[in-house]
Amino acid sequence: MNNLADIIEQWILREMSQEQDDIIVLRRNEMAEELDCAPSQISYVLSTRFTIERGFIVESRRGSGGFVRIARIPVQTLVYQDAANQMNDSMSLADLKAIVTHLRSHHLMTGREAALIYKCFSILHERLEPQERIPLLKSLLLTLATQNE
Repeated sequence: MNNLADIIEQWILREMSQEQDDIIVLRRNEMAEELDCAPSQISYVLSTRFTIERGFIVESRRGSGGFVRIARIPVQTLVYQDAANQMNDSMSLADLKAIVTHLRSHHLMTGREAALIYKCFSILHERLEPQERIPLLKSLLLTLATQNE
């Protein structure tokens, strides 16, 4: 038999699967009543199973009129954001190429996109100081993340 946390998680995922845009808005108290549990148990499941690492963003407001909004983030967006977060002022061109190679090897960009991005990285690396180029490089990657969805 499933434990209560599993039941709550499955219920939320089932509700989410019925939505086209992978976003649901719930009322914690109504949900607790329907599942015959305490609102704190729902809060526990939200904080442990619906995390950014697992591809979810949870927004919660307590009190009267309170709600819980859960949105699923596409995995590829998380991977691109992680790659962008790895970039720093001390990165070499080889480090940047490794990021592009990693994204390409996981089929998150085409060979053509990889070649273009690497060329942009190369030009920016050659012509700009690190504090100027890193925000541009991050912006390029995050633009790709939204275009590949």
